[in-house]
Amino acid sequence: MTDTAVELETVEPVESAHLGQPEPVSDEQLVAMLVERARSEGLQLTGQGGLLQQLTKRVLESALEGEITDHLGYEKHDAGGRGSGNSRNGGRAKTVLTDVGPVEVKVPRDTSGTFEPQIVKKRQRRLTGVDEMVLSLSAKGLTHGEIAAHLAEVYGAEVSKQTISTITDKVMDGMAEWQSRPLDRVYPVLFVDAINVKIRVLSTIL
Repeated sequence: MTDTAVELETVEPVESAHLGQPEPVSDEQLVAMLVERARSEGLQLTGQGGLLQQLTKRVLESALEGEITDHLGYEKHDAGGRGSGNSRNGGRAKTVLTDVGPVEVKVPRDTSGTFEPQIVKKRQRRLTGVDEMVLSLSAKGLTHGEIAAHLAEVYGAEVSKQTISTITDKVMDGMAEWQSRPLDRVYPVLFVDAINVKIRVLSTIL
């Protein structure tokens, strides 16, 4: 079955029939509306171009926009930012590997080049969760080739054997550092021992 990519649009609040004011939409209502729309337009929930990938893209880009707003001190298109000495300078496309597959996001930039995003850091290609998955699969005995094939099959993500090797090597480096750490002269140790004895109580009726 071919996945159909549909561009998500902003869901408008429902207007109240009495006051003519937008009624707040709960998280559950918003999710239900998005899922229903995705199904009606033939959009898959998972997989390449699916609803989860598009939602992840929206969330990440919204978070990045919030970060640069905090960094600059004013909202986008805000006249108060004129003459501030620093401003938005477009953005660059970047593909990151997430738990729902590869997601392309637009990372904003500033004219002074001082913006350091935290949600998707510079040179970061994988978000939290992917490294842990690779390490878990490696601990279960899967080869680098098998892990790469698994990620490609489940998430549609092309991850090279070299990338997987880099992830697992970081753990080995950490273990070697822990093994060579300096030891304290004294380590307090507390031993606790106990015996669990089952006692059968017989009641006598007089």
